[in-house]
Amino acid sequence: MASRANPAIFFLAAFTLAQVATAGFTSDFWQQQPQPDPSPNGGAVKPYKTSDWHDGSATFYGDPSGIGDDFGGACGYVSNDIVSLYSAATAALSTPLFSDGNGCGQCYEIRCVKSPWCNPGSPSVIITGTNLCPPNWYLASDNGGWCNPPRQHFDMAPPSFLKLAQRVAGIVPVQFRRVPCQRTGGVRFCLQGNHYWLLLYVMNVGGAGDVAALSVRSSNGGNWMQAAHNWGITYQVFAALDNTAGLAVKLTTFSSPQQTIVVGDAIPAWWITGLCYQGSNNFY
Repeated sequence: MASRANPAIFFLAAFTLAQVATAGFTSDFWQQQPQPDPSPNGGAVKPYKTSDWHDGSATFYGDPSGIGDDFGGACGYVSNDIVSLYSAATAALSTPLFSDGNGCGQCYEIRCVKSPWCNPGSPSVIITGTNLCPPNWYLASDNGGWCNPPRQHFDMAPPSFLKLAQRVAGIVPVQFRRVPCQRTGGVRFCLQGNHYWLLLYVMNVGGAGDVAALSVRSSNGGNWMQAAHNWGITYQVFAALDNTAGLAVKLTTFSSPQQTIVVGDAIPAWWITGLCYQGSNNFY
């Protein structure tokens, strides 16, 4: 059972860190049967459009396998999430791309350019942003401080980097563009906290891949309760929540044009913190 705590940089208040440090989730989640969506905007949304190409750079870091807790720390992903959702197709994002955690979950196509170390044909890979590559102010941005702002840099899981270029390169110039995130199944929600302070980890988001706003309400109806963005992929609800009823979750994307869906069957009745649940719809 993997812990949600990670030594990577977290943007948490001290009391939140104390609670997250003791968190743990099973590697399994409860796949619910589809139920009627309580909101008309919970259905189909317009496809997210691929962006233009931009210039950037790429390096690699971490275990050669490309999986493990160190590939998702600053966003809130743990090894189970990396293995089950993203595999080795991940990267830590420099500050401008990480965007205070709003870049977590976004998908990019990357290709090596203008380097003798690019693999033949300059193949591309598609990765998900799952971590922060922090600045190193002791090094110049053109000599080791590759993640220093305003650089748009990807510190990639080794298997993905090696699809682009030879290991000896260390760093290569790349071109990148935002692409729609292709996910299997609905949005996944992992729960921590208690019935008075609920922390939701939001994963497997399709389309733009990111989330800017989240609200919950009882599956029996009632008012929406706005969640506060805690850090990375996590949102917190300070309210008394009865777990004898399920929870519907309303999500709005961060990227423009913003879109909203309602996952009416997001979390079942008798939900338990420490477990993950998956709804039946997504930003397809």
